[in-house]
Amino acid sequence: MSTTKLALTGGPVHPAVSALRPLGPEEISVTGGFWGDRQELNARVILSHCEQWMERIGWTSNFDRAADGTISGAHAGIEFVDSEVYKLLEAMAWELGRQHEDGLDRRYRRLVARVVSAQEPDGYLHTSFGRPGQRARYADLEWGHELYCFGHLLQAAVARLRSGHDDALVAAGRRLADHLWQEFGPDGRNAVCGHPEIEVALAEFGRATGEPRYLELARLFIERRGTGTLKSIEWGQEYFQDDVPVRQARVLRGHAVRALYLASGALDVATDQGDEELARAVELQWENTVARRTYITGGMGSHHQDEAFGADYELPPDRAYSETCAGIASVMLSWRLLLRTGDPKYADLMERTLLNNILASPRQNGRGFFYTNTLHQRIEGNVPNQDEISARALATLRAPWFEVSCCPTNVARTLASVHLYFATATDDALQIHQYGDAEIRTQLPSAGRLSVTMRTSYPDEGRIEVVIVDAPAVPAGISLRVPAWAKGEASLHVNGEKQDPYQEVRRRFEPGDTLTLSLPMRPRVIHPHPHMDAVRGTVALERGPLVLCLESVDLPAGTVNDVSFDPEVAVADIINGARIGVEPAAAGHPDWPYAEHVEAERHGPWTVNLVPYHSWGNRGPSTMRVWIPVKTQSSGEQPS
Repeated sequence: MSTTKLALTGGPVHPAVSALRPLGPEEISVTGGFWGDRQELNARVILSHCEQWMERIGWTSNFDRAADGTISGAHAGIEFVDSEVYKLLEAMAWELGRQHEDGLDRRYRRLVARVVSAQEPDGYLHTSFGRPGQRARYADLEWGHELYCFGHLLQAAVARLRSGHDDALVAAGRRLADHLWQEFGPDGRNAVCGHPEIEVALAEFGRATGEPRYLELARLFIERRGTGTLKSIEWGQEYFQDDVPVRQARVLRGHAVRALYLASGALDVATDQGDEELARAVELQWENTVARRTYITGGMGSHHQDEAFGADYELPPDRAYSETCAGIASVMLSWRLLLRTGDPKYADLMERTLLNNILASPRQNGRGFFYTNTLHQRIEGNVPNQDEISARALATLRAPWFEVSCCPTNVARTLASVHLYFATATDDALQIHQYGDAEIRTQLPSAGRLSVTMRTSYPDEGRIEVVIVDAPAVPAGISLRVPAWAKGEASLHVNGEKQDPYQEVRRRFEPGDTLTLSLPMRPRVIHPHPHMDAVRGTVALERGPLVLCLESVDLPAGTVNDVSFDPEVAVADIINGARIGVEPAAAGHPDWPYAEHVEAERHGPWTVNLVPYHSWGNRGPSTMRVWIPVKTQSSGEQPS
């Protein structure tokens, strides 16, 4: 396989114009610690886990059968399993850009060769449609996911280009994108895909290749959305975001992953084409969705049957869908908004979602995943068979693979590229948005070379230290994000001298200069908005950026659903969690469970440790809750 070495530019996103410039793979690397452990787990275990499962159940060999003409009647998996192979290729490409390894490089090249062998002469590449014995191309745009799969192939090609290589996968992407231009461009059919993804992929592929037609095709798909081109279904046109045009929508609605991918693509088009009306529409959708349709973990989507957003403040903890892929799509959108505006609120949501929603998915050993992320597990789950495929929304413990296994490969590509979300630059300044052990080295056009080392035990501890390694000969700026939860309590010192933590540090730096940001890590008691019916009368606890939970393995058997938070017991700080007072209730089991007033029998109080939500379920079957009822007074009223 031939490959051309390229200059590296940007990460997963590289707008033509932006307030902040994303750093490329050559400019930033994680060196260890919290995120280093997870990237190494991904490289060592998760990538091969995904690869082995798809090989075992035939998803990869679909391409072999498509190439040799034997695919008819022998296709393995549902229509969109091609996309999982493409997401794995994207993860491999980012990982090779992060840390080249000969064995992974050989696996990547072999897999690319198998995929490319199935591409047809006109550029079309799908294993479920278009061949003898299969449905015709584009016969089922509502559910066929053809363009969705194509989008993931193009994003894999972007990862390869941004990691410095123009190879056979990139060439296949160009042929495919050219086919799409002929089929769906200005002179082609007026249609969209039931699952948005092609929009964001075309925009980024156009940026990476310098081909303006691809961005224009993304724009056409965005403008067609919401005009009723897709057939009506039982959940309504909003499931596909085909109910109103994107620029008229005021909140994200319908299928959560679809909505977030579409918004990301719309913002890409708006940014590069200077469409301020469209950009502001996406910003407003983000604002309203975060304010009224987002879980405390950053998770999005409260409906199981349609994997969709619910109504405003409809956020039940025990029925939370909160799909892992929706969390990843949320990070994609927030990153784009951060690059466009420079507003740290977008980095705040990224941190919340990464640490609490996305990292809840992979098991500690990297061989199991949550597809959905409940906030209240009422019954102990069964340990899933490690050799069987699980139903996606029914696994009460992390399962090795799913019939719809979009989340494991999505986790893999996210972990392989997560360091590229840590920092940005402007002409004469560096901005650090996420914290972990890392090295950053970049060229500031108006200042010169700036290299720093970041050291921290975050998110367990709140001290972040940034040491200057190489400094420009002229003044430059460095800013460190202060999370919203730390406002008023953060402190910043430069070489021991106190500075304003909310202002950029601007000076002529010298090697060895040290910026030290200290964030408060005391546990915080969080109250829900009063319109959230499902969690009224409860509280949650956070420590630093981590949402905590109460897990049954830390309580006597059968009590996690029957305890109340005791506000009269001081909350104690412990590393990586908190200790709270709880009071178990034993109200008995009456014939009729409703009365004017129930005086429960009380026992306790006890003290119990809370653990980070992302870690729950790793100690065997358990019950769990994030929102804990507050102990009531004898009058039946909540304490003020």
